[in-house]
Amino acid sequence: MPFLADGCPPPYTQAVESTVVRRKSRPVNIMTLLPFIAIIGVMLLMTRSAKKKQQQAAAMREQMQPGTGVRTIGGMYATVKEVQDDTVLLEVAPCVHAIYAKNSVGAVLDDAEYNRIVHGAGFEADELEDDRPVVPDDASALTDAEDSADADEPAVDLDKPKAADAEPADTKGVKKDDGDTDAK
Repeated sequence: MPFLADGCPPPYTQAVESTVVRRKSRPVNIMTLLPFIAIIGVMLLMTRSAKKKQQQAAAMREQMQPGTGVRTIGGMYATVKEVQDDTVLLEVAPCVHAIYAKNSVGAVLDDAEYNRIVHGAGFEADELEDDRPVVPDDASALTDAEDSADADEPAVDLDKPKAADAEPADTKGVKKDDGDTDAK
């Protein structure tokens, strides 16, 4: 133990030596370590299953080819037109193309499922002909001819009233100054 020039030990060594208490060492109980072991095990299982899902998703994206129906992670259904390294050209509507990242494809659908979702439950391939009803461009075709036959009713005037007609009759000729009110 080092001593100072006056022969006394330094003050910090006295304080340290006086506070040291010896304890008996006990063996570690396995029950205290069990929760930590369980947490580590669950974390390993979760990372393993996540890695397996990522590999499945990558394999699914690799099987995309032109003409395949897909669903994006946003829920949009489209048809694959071109596949590149990191991007996919999708036809989201007839003659409407959009470029998406491959990671944005949520599922690659088989043809039957894609047609069932996009074209309806009872889809048949020959139903895509022009058998669909034509939607009119304006609402005049939606009204019946009988409705226009009711010419007995006068037409409603939807024009704004003129400035002279807009003034109420009881206030004509009465001039109000600033601050005059009808309040009592």
